[in-house]
Amino acid sequence: MMSETIEANRQRAKDYFKAFASKDRDWLEANVRPDYVRHDETLPFDVVGPEGVLKLGDLLLGAFSDIELDVQDTVAENDKVLIRLRFRGVHSGPFGDLDPTGRRFDVAVLDLFRMEDGMIAEQWPAIDNATLQKQLGAQ
Repeated sequence: MMSETIEANRQRAKDYFKAFASKDRDWLEANVRPDYVRHDETLPFDVVGPEGVLKLGDLLLGAFSDIELDVQDTVAENDKVLIRLRFRGVHSGPFGDLDPTGRRFDVAVLDLFRMEDGMIAEQWPAIDNATLQKQLGAQ
């Protein structure tokens, strides 16, 4: 039934953030396609498949601690799920050219996911990087 698939997609997209924050390799390998692509021009490397997600996790979890990925809204239709969340934490490690500041941050994020065969196939993130940079004192 279509609505069951949509709800499963919605839950999978929400669960992605828990798996990302905990670097849950088993969940990622079971739910992220090997040819998954994160469309993100802000990163210094391509994020492809579960290994790419884990590499991104290493980068972000190395730069930020006390991370909260607080899902606030979800919209699901056909094979797409849009998540609105707050990304919160403490800047505790190097992030790009910015040395750790110890500052807390709280920024808005939208993530659009495309599902295929019951797995995450693509992701388009939109992070409020201007606010993040301002909160970290980079501007």
